[in-house]
Amino acid sequence: MTSAVRHVTIDSADAYRLASFWSRVLGLPVHEDDRPGDEDALIEGAGLLFVTVPDPKAVKNRVHLDLQPTDLSRDEEVERVLALGATLIDDRRTPDGKGWAVLADPEGNEFCVERSAAERAGEPGA
Repeated sequence: MTSAVRHVTIDSADAYRLASFWSRVLGLPVHEDDRPGDEDALIEGAGLLFVTVPDPKAVKNRVHLDLQPTDLSRDEEVERVLALGATLIDDRRTPDGKGWAVLADPEGNEFCVERSAAERAGEPGA
């Protein structure tokens, strides 16, 4: 017997607001039943469930998302997500075009933006 991951649950101060940010990042809708002020909000196509909790974020995430752009370069995606409200935390991009960028969503949850598949194409060991 095995189990399947149903959702990745992310604690938040405002579940709907944070789900709305991630909805724009991922290009997927917040579940049709979710509304501002709800205790939880789901991005069903991504399996991300945002839950309002009273505790503030205090330390670095133990789990984070790694994003790979599908139709933009890594650097274009970083700029797009920054314009949506993310913050650049650590720029791990290198002069040879490799590396990634560490960003934080509006509530401080870290995530990474890696190179697109097109940028990785033909690179040994990619």
